[in-house]
Amino acid sequence: MIIMMGTLLEDPPHSLSEIEGTIFKELQASKYPRYYISMNQLRFEILLRSNIIEAAIKLSNSAAEFNIFKNSKFNPLYWIKTRRGYALRPNVLPSAAIADIFKNGHEYAFECSTAIVLIYYYAVLQSINIQAFNQLFRNLLVWDWSYDEDLKIITKAGTDYIPGNVLYFYNPDYKYPVWIGENTVYMGKDLYFGHGIGIGTKEEMIQSLNTLRKPNAIRSAYLLEQYSTLDFQYLSKFAY
Repeated sequence: MIIMMGTLLEDPPHSLSEIEGTIFKELQASKYPRYYISMNQLRFEILLRSNIIEAAIKLSNSAAEFNIFKNSKFNPLYWIKTRRGYALRPNVLPSAAIADIFKNGHEYAFECSTAIVLIYYYAVLQSINIQAFNQLFRNLLVWDWSYDEDLKIITKAGTDYIPGNVLYFYNPDYKYPVWIGENTVYMGKDLYFGHGIGIGTKEEMIQSLNTLRKPNAIRSAYLLEQYSTLDFQYLSKFAY
């Protein structure tokens, strides 16, 4: 349910796109109360969730490869490989470096958790003031779940699966550690994007992971009852 300044909100904001309308309905149908101090704050969350989904689609359509850190690559014009991940080159704008990943995917190879963080950065870039983005994320270091504290990723237990949230498919009988599970963007309507697998339904995600189990495995992959999301209210302070 959506609580706007202490009152239950029933009508959506004006001029929502189809995906934004779906997001509003899912927020409204959630059993967890969601509190907003203004319509602009709600609009920002809907916009950023929509941009997360669009970023996932864009990464899916890019030529970015799936690979472990040893065999990973980032465009050296923007990034320096270190022991802990890829650091932003001096005098490179964070906005330019993040945008390049989605423009020149063939220059990149990384695994699924890194993909999620990059999707979040790109979606935030599309949603807030570019000067604020470059100020907030001027010391980028990217790999796995390494991210700037201002990105504010929040993980909670439960099944509040709203489009734009990140969900995790666990694969208990994995053959290789890199396939212990798959971080995915929930896109709504039973569709998920996971880097290395692509876009598919819940069942298709599970089936894909089940092909990556050790011989004679008996336990199926499954969707964990948890979700990750961004602190939308904090990030809304930097909106246009």
